[in-house]
Amino acid sequence: MQGLASFAPRCRVCGLDFSRYNVGDGPAAFLTTVIGALVVVLAMVVEFSFEPPWWVHLVLWTPLIVLATILGLRVSKAALLIAEHRRQAREATSSDVVKP
Repeated sequence: MQGLASFAPRCRVCGLDFSRYNVGDGPAAFLTTVIGALVVVLAMVVEFSFEPPWWVHLVLWTPLIVLATILGLRVSKAALLIAEHRRQAREATSSDVVKP
């Protein structure tokens, strides 16, 4: 079963094999930090401006965090895959080491 933030094994149009690219979890750490900071600032603005009950924050921010994280992961992982493909990135080997 494919996850919400994972790639298909191959491109349906051109047949490009996505398994040779190592996107990993790099985008997740960055995205978590950005979304977390943004939600904290927005939650503080809402709290100090309107002083809503606690459940309003729960109803407002939980779906936003979940959707932003899932959609953001898809976009950021795709952007990293595109960058790797354009630069023909590959795993380093011992033959790539520059000897003095």
